[in-house]
Amino acid sequence: MNAPLRRVGVVVLVLFGLLFVNLNWVQAYKADDYRNSDYNTHRVQISEYQRQRGSIEAAGGVVLAQSRQTDDDLKYQRMYPMGDQYAHIVGVKPVSNASTDIEKLENAYLQGNADSQVADRWLAMLTGKRTSGGNVLLTLSPGAQRTGYEALQNKGKVRKGAVVALDPSTGALLAAVSAPSFDPNPLVSHNSKAATSAFNQLEQNPDKPLFNRAFSELYPPGSTFKVIDSAAALANGVQPETVLQGGTSYTAPGTTHVIQNAPGVFCPEQITLKQALTVSCNTAFSRLAAEQLGADPIKKMAQAFGFEEPVRFDQDPKNVMGVATSHTGTMQDPNGQVDRPTVAQSAIGQSNVQMTPLQGALIAATVANGGRQMRPYLIDKELAADRTPTYVASPHEQRRPLNEQNAGTLRDMMINVVASNDGTGTSARIPGVQVGGKTGTAQNGNNPDHGWFIGFAIKDGKPVAAVAVFLEQAGSGGSHDAAQIAGNVMRAIIQERG
Repeated sequence: MNAPLRRVGVVVLVLFGLLFVNLNWVQAYKADDYRNSDYNTHRVQISEYQRQRGSIEAAGGVVLAQSRQTDDDLKYQRMYPMGDQYAHIVGVKPVSNASTDIEKLENAYLQGNADSQVADRWLAMLTGKRTSGGNVLLTLSPGAQRTGYEALQNKGKVRKGAVVALDPSTGALLAAVSAPSFDPNPLVSHNSKAATSAFNQLEQNPDKPLFNRAFSELYPPGSTFKVIDSAAALANGVQPETVLQGGTSYTAPGTTHVIQNAPGVFCPEQITLKQALTVSCNTAFSRLAAEQLGADPIKKMAQAFGFEEPVRFDQDPKNVMGVATSHTGTMQDPNGQVDRPTVAQSAIGQSNVQMTPLQGALIAATVANGGRQMRPYLIDKELAADRTPTYVASPHEQRRPLNEQNAGTLRDMMINVVASNDGTGTSARIPGVQVGGKTGTAQNGNNPDHGWFIGFAIKDGKPVAAVAVFLEQAGSGGSHDAAQIAGNVMRAIIQERG
């Protein structure tokens, strides 16, 4: 063979090699991306509805989403038996629009197209019998979810809010409620005009029911941020009995803005760190932050708890669940120097500090769990069509902002907030259970204040639940109501677990 022919042969072989690589790239590596693309509507209608989609379930097998046979061109209809109670977690799987939340995150497995289901697909090709898709079992506690949902529905003056509950020792998500919610069933109608109309009504609703206030919205945390202040103080040598300067008001150097305590809070000129947290003394914490600790220790402790870093559920590296990142904001002036007035405001959860309810629950869970923060997760198991587990969650620690000693000290201080008659969190008490927490009242411009509570329950020496409750524009008494809801949710978790 002469040289020109050899060169042509080499070129042809190279081209075939590139073609082979491209085919493997498209059919193997990129297959899931193409299959699950939100723009692949036509293929979804033709292919996905030929197989029964798997179910989504809460703990105990409570069905949250399932598919039933229909008489129309699409063989199966998606339905959500629990309506709006789980809508912001389960999400929706519409015919013509993009899926959301767990329906999107677990789409491949629910449809039967995941890598772990390849054997089922080969068997279907050989036998001609197609099994249904896989089932997804969530960590959610039906009792905790129902209690949080009903509490937000029954608080007449509060139209918006969120409840998040975690297992401190594992990170399992036990409840995630956002109010107002929405009924996902009209959105999955096979009548595309009806489904689009239902979606448009929700999207145009001024109360924003499609927003997930538990994960995706940021709010000023108010006095719940004093848990971060206290952790920073303990890490820098301040003890629970260390005497701080409190008083009725405090004006940070370089400003005329006066920081005062909330109405009804008695904060003497001399007060210990423990008592300042118990009664929620603004002046003591603002002065401690601005004149003793400074900005860096507070920002670093907040970051150690997860601020400034995106929170990701274990199975959600692409943040399908839409978790927002909590942050402390800048505490410097335009010249790059520490702005002590801003530090003073930030210490009481105002200024530029913003937090999700999920982050609030993580703070409480970390303190209850001895300073170890577990990575949150919400998928407990993936079950094949025959209910054989193909995936089982394995909890793991993601950070440790506090050593065990300081965590124990802070835990006792938070327990005093609930147990002491002087404490602001007494409405969260549960008989026979150690409950710790911190209330928060966050100013909201000219609107009514937000109400917060973050806390935990310890039974027989073991942390069993951590909760954050947020009541948007709750006004006077909002933090009291939030603490009461948190206590009821934790009680439901304890009862459910026996």
